[in-house]
Amino acid sequence: MRHLRNILGGWVIGALLVGCGEVPKGTAGPGAPADKKIVVWHWMADRQDALQELAKRYEAETGVKIVFELFAPSDAYSQKVRAAAQARVLPDIFGILGEKRDFAAFIKAGCVANLTPAMEADNRAWENLLLEKAVAINEFKAGNPYGVEPGIYGVPIDFMTIEMLYNKKLFKELGLDPDRPPATFQEFVEMGDALKVKKMQGLVSGWAEEWLIGCFALNYAFNIMGKDKVLATFRGDVPYTDPGWIEVFSLFQEMRESGVLAEGVVTMVNKTAEQLFANGKAVFAFNGSWCVNVYQGMNPALDYGVMLPPAASDENPMSIWGNASSFMVNARSKNKEEAVAFLQWLSRRDQQAYLAQRTSNLPANKECLGEISPLLAQFADDVELTTHPNLWGVSEFPLVSETLARGLQSIVIGEKTPEQVAAEVQKVKERELLKKRK
Repeated sequence: MRHLRNILGGWVIGALLVGCGEVPKGTAGPGAPADKKIVVWHWMADRQDALQELAKRYEAETGVKIVFELFAPSDAYSQKVRAAAQARVLPDIFGILGEKRDFAAFIKAGCVANLTPAMEADNRAWENLLLEKAVAINEFKAGNPYGVEPGIYGVPIDFMTIEMLYNKKLFKELGLDPDRPPATFQEFVEMGDALKVKKMQGLVSGWAEEWLIGCFALNYAFNIMGKDKVLATFRGDVPYTDPGWIEVFSLFQEMRESGVLAEGVVTMVNKTAEQLFANGKAVFAFNGSWCVNVYQGMNPALDYGVMLPPAASDENPMSIWGNASSFMVNARSKNKEEAVAFLQWLSRRDQQAYLAQRTSNLPANKECLGEISPLLAQFADDVELTTHPNLWGVSEFPLVSETLARGLQSIVIGEKTPEQVAAEVQKVKERELLKKRK
């Protein structure tokens, strides 16, 4: 979920539409003896040990063996799932990384079970355990543009948000209150002079990764223009040369000129940015809630806080990225009922609390939020502000998103102006719209 193609791009699933078939050989069906097992494919390397421990506990309780098979990184995992769908060898439980339309393709091909009856049983007992935003990622509403039967098709096991972090120790060295990070964009860029005097690096992030710089820009697009206008742009009704978009792009020029960006930020992958921030080499970072686990491993003594990106406008709220890591049940699995039962168990408080404590990820179960670390709680406080392309019902053309991200990088290094980038992005947009109409 952290790659541009998984967030704003997308891939075409053609062969899926012929159907997804049965689970791989060796997966026992309902009514099998004690060697019955449920196979789960996933991409989450940081959760593997915890998931295996939970599998042991579930087998001890129920006699059903759970086999978690890890395939990483996420791009390799996505390729495996697509190939398995085409070859009709998907496991009992798996995850889908991609846009909503990709998710819809799997559903329409018969690869994913509709979990609505189970979610809504007993006055929505299962659904009500979970964060509304996490459920929404896996839900298709009536009248959705993908032609999918309304329902909930996935089970979130944890949630993430992407925000800004700040180093409290370095704040003190700058003479700033470590409990009062900048709340407005103007306050943020005004810190540039102090950073230069102290010879400190400002904001680090993996902006060499196009999805991450694009995510930062869309935060401000929602803040400056509002959700409706941003989505109208994706539909082709508002051009990227609109003054609102020019204002968004100009923020990157302002950050460059003020000195609040770390040197080389547009050539950094996020792992490098994480190392710099964890080692106290940068005052700010733009990163996801997974960083709590990452920074703990790199520097347990790091003293930092979580903050919203400083607002550039008071006309619209600041929206931040949020997404769920979810599992789906193979609709043609011989163990469908057992698979659903396991995911219900995995969603309950004890298991969710264990996952949160072992992996430092936000739990999808609302009942656990009082049991998470103070740092994770700061991320959890902003869950209601989250948005994600899978909630919009419309998405941008992948080539437009890539052009936009590269344009932002060029602004940061001073090669192009906001106006030049806007014109280039709009030119690609018009070309893609014309292709679609033909």
